[in-house]
Amino acid sequence: MMQLEVGVQATRTKTFTDADVRGFAQVSGDENPIHLDDDYAAGTRFGQRIVHGMLTAGIISALLANDLPGEGTIYLSQTLQFKAPVFIGDTITATAEIVKYRADKRIATLATTCTNQDGTVVIVGEAVVLAPES
Repeated sequence: MMQLEVGVQATRTKTFTDADVRGFAQVSGDENPIHLDDDYAAGTRFGQRIVHGMLTAGIISALLANDLPGEGTIYLSQTLQFKAPVFIGDTITATAEIVKYRADKRIATLATTCTNQDGTVVIVGEAVVLAPES
């Protein structure tokens, strides 16, 4: 487990595929055609299919669970603001940075950001987690 103090950060990167989007639609039940139907999506403001926002945000969950704070982390809350679309084939990097840590309660507050391969911010938010015992 990484040291838990203000300023510590970690990143995790994933490229989203058609299989990811279709699998998420099946598991979540979110079958909005903006995610699944090329013809439908071509007529939208995006001009092509987009990755589910919650699928994209899932990389934040993976980052917290595996990297910072790490194994045994329990989510308490997460805010999300979707700033730009994520397209199939985009590579997204999630960054989490500890902005507050209450050691007596093991509660960490982290700024969370997802950016695409061009540096465009696609999601911003804040996570509050119960860090695992060291």
